Amino acid sequence: MKKLLFCLLTAAVAAIAQPTPMPIQDGQIIPLWSGGAPGAQGTDDKDIPTITVYLPRTTPAGMSAIIICPGGGYTGLAANHEGRQVANYMNSQGVMAFVLKYRLGPKYHHPVELGDAQRALRMLRANAAAWRIAPDRIGILGFSAGGHLAMSASTHFDAGQASAADPIDRVSSRPDFSVLGYPVISLVEPWTHMGSKNALLGPNADPELAKSLSGEQSVTKETPPTFIFQTNADTTVPAENATYYYLALRKAAVPAEMHIFEKGPHGVGLAMEDPALSEWSKLLTNWLRIHAIIK
Repeated sequence: MKKLLFCLLTAAVAAIAQPTPMPIQDGQIIPLWSGGAPGAQGTDDKDIPTITVYLPRTTPAGMSAIIICPGGGYTGLAANHEGRQVANYMNSQGVMAFVLKYRLGPKYHHPVELGDAQRALRMLRANAAAWRIAPDRIGILGFSAGGHLAMSASTHFDAGQASAADPIDRVSSRPDFSVLGYPVISLVEPWTHMGSKNALLGPNADPELAKSLSGEQSVTKETPPTFIFQTNADTTVPAENATYYYLALRKAAVPAEMHIFEKGPHGVGLAMEDPALSEWSKLLTNWLRIHAIIK
């Protein structure tokens, strides 16, 4: 009897230790927290961070997956050309895609936005088996301010808390790879995009906090492999952001690839209307293939 009770107790503990399997379907919108997000200041749509699911035609077990962070200066989300369209492209390459709706300034400030991205990464990893995802091939992709968020998630992460009551919080928030499109990187240099900085940190930001969230100063050898694309003609988020981040990755011996195109404005997304600039997505596909993220 004691042995039976012990076995039942062990099974119960094991069940509690795992997240409840949650099947997903294409187009599904999943709140990142079921009982309200930490720090939420209301219950409106803008107070509820979510991921929207985009699935390839077939979903065999062990697929790569990516969180997509649209840009918008930390005050809005370009959810079409920097979200849905990019998700559809990633699907065409055999990658599951999840578009992140993160909370925005000026209502929300750091660390809320980073916490939303970290939670999305943990959610995919915690549900990897149920969602047919390879837990070691979960990446993050971001554009502009969304690129800053993706960069922040790539330089500020943890292994999870083993004793956390929520099983999702027990797994790592580290992305396995990162893709940055014309990203905001520095919050302290002359080329800082001040609109993004003010929306994220407020108008009177602590200089040390701004420094800690400047990617060129935050890279370590644990930062995941990174692909970057940028245009030289971008006057909104100058190429110094991408360039100095690439040099920091190189100094830390982090595998990285960067492409700076001569022409093209800020905020182009896939740039499908530009035959030259649209090549960036093909270069990304090659890079993902080199790193065995796609076949």
